[in-house]
Amino acid sequence: MAESVGLILENLIKLTRSSEKKFKRGNFKGAIEDKIKANEILKSKSCDEKIIEKYREELSSLYSSKFDLIFDHKLKIDEIKRNEIVKMLEQKSKEKLKNLDYKGAIKALRRSEKYLSN
Repeated sequence: MAESVGLILENLIKLTRSSEKKFKRGNFKGAIEDKIKANEILKSKSCDEKIIEKYREELSSLYSSKFDLIFDHKLKIDEIKRNEIVKMLEQKSKEKLKNLDYKGAIKALRRSEKYLSN
């Protein structure tokens, strides 16, 4: 069981890092595809709270920045508002993806993840 948890987390981290690299190189379609795969794993039954918490820690290290307005905003809003923002950004990402706007889709999804990170 612990081994499968480790593999799931490892796959999530690999997909997330791969998505970040592709985003930085301008491969927005590849970045959104990797991010969608990671989100499918996160929403699967094999993903528990422990995995999600470790994943959020990874997001925090990926998205850490000296000047992070989202981090500042997260401090001022409650969990309910944060979840509303995440859902809105995920929906925005889906709409952009339907219009084949890969850059807009990955940007919205990355922004939603910043609200989820620790």
